[in-house]
Amino acid sequence: MARLQFGATDQVVPSSHFINRHVITTRHYHKGLPSGVMHIDTLKNLAIDSLEELKARDITQLDVAKLTEVTDLMLIASGTSTRHVAALAQNVVEKAKASGLHPRGVEGGDNADWVLVDLGDVVVHIMLPEARALYDLERLWADLPSDAGAISESLKQFEERATMS
Repeated sequence: MARLQFGATDQVVPSSHFINRHVITTRHYHKGLPSGVMHIDTLKNLAIDSLEELKARDITQLDVAKLTEVTDLMLIASGTSTRHVAALAQNVVEKAKASGLHPRGVEGGDNADWVLVDLGDVVVHIMLPEARALYDLERLWADLPSDAGAISESLKQFEERATMS
């Protein structure tokens, strides 16, 4: 962990978010940060509004901050066709860019049944209902242990089962 001081505020953040003392994430630690850095709630609302604007279905949010360092929040939404999935993803990207944030990446394409839009602290999964049911990300992330002790215990149990086989 590293301690950052911005004016009168003092924040503790994971050391993995620094290279040469520069913040390399979209995390918002102080209102005076450069453009392109957005508060996670603002980022979440921007993505949800973008999805709702084009009638995404079954929008779900998963707080995965304690489960991974890759992102803090995952949004999962369904589209009605591959064209709808692509349009939803494109709308999220366009709204993010219009707000001064450039997505880190987009995976999937025009005819994909699953498109991922990486906004840094928020990752948006847009899927056809069939793909969403198949991969069941909500259950996958809900089943993961949420602390280091539980993770190491699960790993230990897995290793014991593997050596018994």
